Amino acid sequence: MFSVRTLLVAVILGFPCLSGVNAGETFQVKVAAQGDAKRAIPLQVDVSVPKNFAEVELVELTAVGGETLYGQLTKPGLGNPASDPLSRELHLVLPQSLVGPEREFAVSILKNKEGVTEFHFQDEAGKYKDLLFGDRPVLRYMYEAVATSSEDRRKETMKVYHHLFDPKGENLLTKGPGGLFQHHRGIFYGFNRISYEQDDKKKSADVWHCNKKESQTHEAFVREEVGPVMARQLLEINWNGQDGKTFATELRQMTVYHVDGAQLIDFTSELAAKADNLKVDGDPQHAGFQYRATQHVPDKTAKQTYYVRPDGKGEPGKFRNWPGNKEHVDLEFNALSFVAFDQRYTCCYLDSPENPKPARFSERDYGRFGSYFATEIPRDKSLDLNYRLWLQPGEMDVAEIKQLRDDFVDPPKVTVEAG
Repeated sequence: MFSVRTLLVAVILGFPCLSGVNAGETFQVKVAAQGDAKRAIPLQVDVSVPKNFAEVELVELTAVGGETLYGQLTKPGLGNPASDPLSRELHLVLPQSLVGPEREFAVSILKNKEGVTEFHFQDEAGKYKDLLFGDRPVLRYMYEAVATSSEDRRKETMKVYHHLFDPKGENLLTKGPGGLFQHHRGIFYGFNRISYEQDDKKKSADVWHCNKKESQTHEAFVREEVGPVMARQLLEINWNGQDGKTFATELRQMTVYHVDGAQLIDFTSELAAKADNLKVDGDPQHAGFQYRATQHVPDKTAKQTYYVRPDGKGEPGKFRNWPGNKEHVDLEFNALSFVAFDQRYTCCYLDSPENPKPARFSERDYGRFGSYFATEIPRDKSLDLNYRLWLQPGEMDVAEIKQLRDDFVDPPKVTVEAG
């Protein structure tokens, strides 16, 4: 029923000897062969760093052939139980030019950050917070408090979600309030058929439509980390019932990697029950983890939309939805190909085998797609999820998307040892 977040890279060798490494020395990272397909590969490595790396956030990785990459050290992320005070996650993106045979890197402290382009957050206080890479917007978190001045304003602010910009940072490729089906927004997670017991009463909630004054509310920015490789935002979000009382609290982590020409977002969530007998359920169109494309699609280009599934490329105008298509469950991936602002994009939705199953999928020509499941969450336990979105301009085929999914759930093996 409950899944444990799958780490992107498993570290094979222990690291206790590194606590004695002298200041200024490096440690080594070895990445196993990655196959022949040319693509960028994000890697996350669990390490216990030498003491002289304890306050370090940015490192340099130097390959045997002299090629260099930036690496970024962060504290363990959501779902990573590491407790050692020197436990870190080392993040790097292996570029297409280095993908292929086994690679070995020496990791050292970067002495000079001059000229390094990095992620950073920019807050429009009380309304939204943007993530930018340099001066290019990437992601926008919509977190305005629920407004009570009018019903229209309540609907605008009834739940939190994320917008995604195109890889050039010129246009939002997700939809906000209003438009076709105002309840579908951006990158969103929720359920429309929720039941639980609270105050000795049986209750129900729908945090997708929020028609009976349910809500998802922003409570805190728990932690934010930025650098040239990746950015991470950890949020605390309350799920509130028709009476305004919180029945579940979510920790939602958005991790964004810098990949040339694409957008890569890892979505990680821990939803903890604050009521008894909590069950989350719904239907394929209004529950689970979903992506909704910009209103530009239903307004102008819906007839050009198609999907790429594990069994092949679909045709415009032909879509699959469970339960009408009973085989449309437990897909390793699904990909939306849509046109917006005179450009075709492909958005890949990559599911983890650790997420609850069966996962029932849904597709629409206006660019809303994703999957949902039904499960129970005992009080003070959490429902843990992990998904990845990859968006890039142009078309993609089955083999390309499957490779991205393989990199997500079974990435190249990495080993770490003292230098």
